Amino acid sequence: MRTNFLYEPFSFQYETLDEMPELKPNKHFFELVYILSGKGRHCINQHEFEYGENHMFLITPQDCSRIDITATTTFFILRFSNIYLKNNAFSLENIQRLEFILQHANHKPGCILRNQSDKKLIRPMVEAIIRESAGNDLYDQEIIRQLVQSIILVVARNIAKYLPGNLDHGAEEKIIDIIHYIQQHIYEPEALRTTAIAGHFGLSENYLGKYFKKHCNETLQSYTGNYKLTLIEHRLKHSDKRINEIVRELGFNDESHLNKFFRQKKGVSPRQYRQAAQKG
Repeated sequence: MRTNFLYEPFSFQYETLDEMPELKPNKHFFELVYILSGKGRHCINQHEFEYGENHMFLITPQDCSRIDITATTTFFILRFSNIYLKNNAFSLENIQRLEFILQHANHKPGCILRNQSDKKLIRPMVEAIIRESAGNDLYDQEIIRQLVQSIILVVARNIAKYLPGNLDHGAEEKIIDIIHYIQQHIYEPEALRTTAIAGHFGLSENYLGKYFKKHCNETLQSYTGNYKLTLIEHRLKHSDKRINEIVRELGFNDESHLNKFFRQKKGVSPRQYRQAAQKG
């Protein structure tokens, strides 16, 4: 079943698939993908996670994304552009904030809806959009527009809570580039050395450290470690990768090195963490 509705400059589609066509990068639109039912895996910028019912993920114009369906999946996909943000009922301040948050979403694997109460808000709104678009009732398009705006605001709130430190829409462009560099090279230990990052951006090591701490409210090493920790947690929770596979993938010397790193952060070993997650 496929239904495609267009209310420029945003559109949405509602369909059930056994196989997802290749997702081609779209340089002009953001995509919010909501899972109404089904299972599979989503790969975004080299990160993978298992998706399921009520998961939502954001694909920005810069992202490389692939969806592998393992059980028939019903998708609701909302596409919108910066033009939509600027032409609708958002204040100027909110437009600037939304553009920043969505453009610089911190892409960690997993559902983008981290706040559980917000997660409960999204499905009724998605179902209401589908219901309104199926009929021909009074004010249906206006109701749909209001629901779309509400969904975008809820998503932005969830992203904003996980931007590093005190980073906000007034942050300098260079700090955004540094954060993107870290995320892009998280699997390359040599590229994450302070000397490598400083050299890439033409900064001294001393200045880089102070600059990052000033804008992110944490050290460069702390941010890199915490970002890597999040990737490990999601692999332990949502994949069947062996510990030694995670060791190789994320550049640890050996399993003992990973165990020590993880225990310092979480107080338990990776195996204990996975066992607790499976029981939970």
